[in-house]
Amino acid sequence: MRVASAVALLAALAAPLAAQQADSAPPPQSVSLLREVFAYEGGGRDPFMSLLRSGDVRPLLSDLKLTTIVYDGRFAARSVAVLRDITNRRIYRVKTGDIIGRLKVTQIRPREIVFTVQEFGFERQETLSLARQEETP
Repeated sequence: MRVASAVALLAALAAPLAAQQADSAPPPQSVSLLREVFAYEGGGRDPFMSLLRSGDVRPLLSDLKLTTIVYDGRFAARSVAVLRDITNRRIYRVKTGDIIGRLKVTQIRPREIVFTVQEFGFERQETLSLARQEETP
């Protein structure tokens, strides 16, 4: 019983001392943290950057509309395709080998363009065709 009353007495005496020390304590100084920073210089997407905030995700293939193809039958490498991003009206003029975001232009044909899409370490082929124009009589 004596031990419990002694502990209660010490607690009662310590509370005003703690409050008095808190009032007279100097204001806390600013603390700066030094952190190690990583930069990814390898090929492809930076694995440390969020996919949601990365500009590499855009444009998606579904955002692009193929508007024009200037096809060179003799030298297919000189062919040019014009794409329009329907979300922000940006125009892309591409040749074989050009890269737009995750899309690489693999081949340009007279009426379509073939892309290699790189997603999460896998590649797949997608084709975007010119819209058919109706002939007026």
